[in-house]
Amino acid sequence: MPSENICIDIQVACDNSELPNAEQLQHWADAALASYNKPFELTIRMVSSEESQQLNHQYRGKDKPTNVLSFPFEVPEGIELDLLGDLVVCADVVEHEAKQQNKPLFAHWAHMIIHGCLHLLGFDHINEDDANEMEAIEIKLLAELGISNPYIASDD
Repeated sequence: MPSENICIDIQVACDNSELPNAEQLQHWADAALASYNKPFELTIRMVSSEESQQLNHQYRGKDKPTNVLSFPFEVPEGIELDLLGDLVVCADVVEHEAKQQNKPLFAHWAHMIIHGCLHLLGFDHINEDDANEMEAIEIKLLAELGISNPYIASDD
């Protein structure tokens, strides 16, 4: 059952044929955010490699597409707003990684949405301790969705 506290604006800016639907995106965002028991608004934009590469270059100085970019919204002091931020997910990269890592496509999508939501909440993986903390949360949330640990290689 979707959380009434988590409102998602979905934008499709690519022509990939296998994209998650609104219910799936909502389910995965709920998994990442519902335990905070507060309202959140976020945008999930599904993009092409070209748009991902342009944004990754502009905001991170990396001239290549990437799986997910997180843009947290910084609420000005004194303003009450539930806007968490934006996730930009490159459908081409997610699809390529899923095939390369021998993972079900939508399991990888779920991981990317949860990973991005955690970034919006302030989690990061710059140093090893932070990475371990973030990965542990991802593994737990994905397990609750019936998805295996994404950090263990599949032998299939």
